[in-house]
Amino acid sequence: MSSPELLLQVLRTQMRTAGVTYKMLAERIAMSESSVKRMFGQQDMSLSRLAQICKAAGVAMEDVLRGAADATPQADALTLPQEKALMAQPHLLLMAICCLGHWTMEQVLETYNLSEPECIMLLAELDRLGVIELKPLNRYRLRVSNAFRWLPDGPVQQFFREHAVADYFSGSFDGAGETLLCLPARLSLPSAEELVGRIQQLAGELARLHQGDRKLAPQERDGFTLLVGFRSWEFAAFTALRRAPPPATR
Repeated sequence: MSSPELLLQVLRTQMRTAGVTYKMLAERIAMSESSVKRMFGQQDMSLSRLAQICKAAGVAMEDVLRGAADATPQADALTLPQEKALMAQPHLLLMAICCLGHWTMEQVLETYNLSEPECIMLLAELDRLGVIELKPLNRYRLRVSNAFRWLPDGPVQQFFREHAVADYFSGSFDGAGETLLCLPARLSLPSAEELVGRIQQLAGELARLHQGDRKLAPQERDGFTLLVGFRSWEFAAFTALRRAPPPATR
């Protein structure tokens, strides 16, 4: 689906939600109903016309643009060269993670010891790598989906495993909105695969909440990280206590 087609589809959806028909819209912008239908059908609409229609329909233009951007097909993961490029510059990885959290450049500057020119260069590099689309006034749009994940056993995941996991688990997990569970179980392979599906649903729910809370003020949100692992595993110290298998009989 092309960008104009997607934009008009979102606009039609917003109009239906507002209860505005083509006939009502035509009356409000002094056009015939057939002309309005033809304009939507041909997907030929200037920005000024879009703004006029949004105003007449009582629809926020920024909601239409944001809805179209959110509905644009995006990648669920970066490529191996992209991840390697992030790992080559620690500050670039930091900026990428901030962008995935929808931080503004102003928030990054307030929080981290980075200069404004450095932040701009990092954003430009992320744009070059295809991680974001840099826009005027140092705003950006992510080029990855809400279901984004780092490559399994890729450069970033390996870095987190070596340097971040111990730091993550050093916390007490007893703060507001925090929890830590370690639940052993003996399952069949079909049951384990079913649980993996549930975990993927949980990741989707996290993405939904993350997207919805973007509307809140920065001071109303905090940084949370969901770390989920599920595999066939036994603590090595326990494995060392296992009985030796009986000798094979001849």
